[in-house]
Amino acid sequence: MNQYSKRREALLYHAKPHPGKIQIVPTKPYATQRDLSLAYSPGVAEPCLEIAKDVNNVYKYTAKGNLVAVISNGTAVLGLGDIGPEASKPVMEGKGLLFKIFADIDVFDIEVDTKDVDAFIATVKNIAPTFGGINLEDIKAPESFEIERRLVEELNIPVMHDDQHGTAIISSAALLNAVELAEKNIGDIKIVVSGAGSAALACANLYLLLGVKVENIIMFDKDGMLVNSRADLSQLQRKYAKDAEAAPLAEAVKGADVFLGLSVGNVLSPEMLLSMNANPIVFAMANPIPEIDYDVAIATREDVIMATGRSDHPNQVNNVLGFPYIFRGALDVRAAKINEEMKMAAVVALAELAKAPVPEQVNIAYGETKLNFGRDYIIPKPFDPRLIAVVAPAVAKAAMDSGVAQHPIHDWDKYTEELLERLGNDNKMVRLLTNRAKTAPKRIVFAEADHLDVLKAAQIVLEERIGYPILLGNREKIELLKEEIGFDAEVAIIDPKTDAEDERRYRYAEVFWKNKQRRGVNLLDAQKWMRERNYFAAMMVNEGEADAMVTGYSRSYPSTVKPIMQLIGRAPGVTRIATTNMMLTKRGPLFLSDTAINPNPTADDLAKIALMTARTVRMFGMEPVVAMVSFSNFGSSTDPGTTKVREAVAYLHREFPDLLVDGEIQADFALNPEMLKDKFPFSKLAGKKVNTLIFPNLESANITYKILKELNKVVSIGPIMLGMDKPVHIFQLGASVEEMVNMAAVAVVDAQEKEKRLKMAKK
Repeated sequence: MNQYSKRREALLYHAKPHPGKIQIVPTKPYATQRDLSLAYSPGVAEPCLEIAKDVNNVYKYTAKGNLVAVISNGTAVLGLGDIGPEASKPVMEGKGLLFKIFADIDVFDIEVDTKDVDAFIATVKNIAPTFGGINLEDIKAPESFEIERRLVEELNIPVMHDDQHGTAIISSAALLNAVELAEKNIGDIKIVVSGAGSAALACANLYLLLGVKVENIIMFDKDGMLVNSRADLSQLQRKYAKDAEAAPLAEAVKGADVFLGLSVGNVLSPEMLLSMNANPIVFAMANPIPEIDYDVAIATREDVIMATGRSDHPNQVNNVLGFPYIFRGALDVRAAKINEEMKMAAVVALAELAKAPVPEQVNIAYGETKLNFGRDYIIPKPFDPRLIAVVAPAVAKAAMDSGVAQHPIHDWDKYTEELLERLGNDNKMVRLLTNRAKTAPKRIVFAEADHLDVLKAAQIVLEERIGYPILLGNREKIELLKEEIGFDAEVAIIDPKTDAEDERRYRYAEVFWKNKQRRGVNLLDAQKWMRERNYFAAMMVNEGEADAMVTGYSRSYPSTVKPIMQLIGRAPGVTRIATTNMMLTKRGPLFLSDTAINPNPTADDLAKIALMTARTVRMFGMEPVVAMVSFSNFGSSTDPGTTKVREAVAYLHREFPDLLVDGEIQADFALNPEMLKDKFPFSKLAGKKVNTLIFPNLESANITYKILKELNKVVSIGPIMLGMDKPVHIFQLGASVEEMVNMAAVAVVDAQEKEKRLKMAKK
């Protein structure tokens, strides 16, 4: 994508369909006059009076306890510098989005039009009663230090400047583990810091609390080494200034154990890296170009322990590992401040989490056989679902132990359950899915690439490194559409109807005819069909000239699935093809089967559909909890439709006793674990969170997923084909660009899984 197209896409993202990235959503009923009279006058007077009696009741009757202000004056925005408060607003909204999706914290972004420290502090103090916490953001140093110091002292709610402390906390956790792996004593290590701004100073300050000695930290800014003879240093920088002659960076790193980069790209040369001590620790966190390139560093020294700020290398120092969970823990105990004890608790929690066994969901997301604590894994991954349940409680406990918690937690098990429940409130599964696809991209045939939305999806798939598109359709039309959307990358374009494809088309026809000649297919028909894109694309996958295929945007599902079934067929041992839709609901991912293929499956079919769906759920790193749904509960009806469900469940209980499956059961009981446990305590699903629903017929499954999708605006990924021999997936007619990108990612992951199983079968 050219620069103009990237700029246009970014602007459209923030402008459409509604300007901005966050909104306010009512949390109480408002349908009736009675609701409105409770929400506002006269009913609202009652909580007002209760708060007037005791100000702490504001946490009981309002959203204050889960509301954080992200506040900036726009003086140090990303790498853009002092661009003003209005221009900083998109960034503040983005920070609010991260708070919500990672820790379920609501945010108001506040942009303050002043550079005066006193005026800024007065503004924040005046609005502080609205909020449970204050996240200071993108305020230039040294003012940021003074602003944070005074607000921490003068307010009784958590205040943190994340630009400083977020990086410090995450890199401190990485440092603890890196020093352990390097078999060094933290009190003896020599650290050279490139950068002397707010983040670098905060990192150094926190490193001192870990046991690093101040005399062992040598710091540089753009003008060179910090030495006492310099008159331009701030009071905070003077803490790290040396009584010595200023030396160049190349001299300072000789014999150093750690290089911390928070400056600019390519300031640490391979020669400088070679001059460091054995097992050097390099945190090169300038972004997007680090102080030394990751590949260069590991090629220069095999013993280097490396971290960067980038997501495409191991050990990403990412602030999202910290600030959502630090504020979550602080809010949940109503901490009066975020103190050093709470920051250190987060450091230790992150460091220890990296040593714990990694859930399969995380291994799958990052395409790893098994992530293990070591040089390439010294800090947790951003998508690790355990973060909220590990870091937030550690911070909350530290707040209680240090005496700043105003609402202590007593039942820690219940608190952990509540934290994990919050994970269902976002679309992490999409990020996990695309992240896994990126670990081993595959060649994907887009069979209808001369449709604008399909081409847009293919462009995103390529640019996001999800896969390598092969575009089928009219070449001239595709080229014109590519130019229109700024898709200037070189990709394969194939028009099966052209003379240029005669040889391949006839070769495909010959293979197809030989496979199907005893099933009513003649060679002439085979040659004619290969001019059709779905037949041609399917043969590309069959012949190994592509790894996966997606289609269905412009044609009905039945007409699209027919050639797929003719050419691809079922996987070995599979007798029934089916589909599942993954619905990304507020309670978490929910798989619904069969949504597209079997109109009225038998008991045997239902059992097979359940098993195939369970395998797919595991492919996404989740343990399936399967409810076989119907209109009755456990034999309350003898209708044939419920009887077949009951028979399928009996078979699964008998043949697959370890599978968490039960039914027949009504959908409301299946999705309400407490209600199910109360009424049917004998069920294998009692007290469990169901994530898979198997429907008795196509009608009910298809209607349900489309109602969820349209009424609740639930993201739907699917229908995902189950039981196919090759990775082929079919869009719903008129699918959105986002849906097609998600399905392409599914196709890549499916190809990865099939490749893995094939390798295992050959061993």
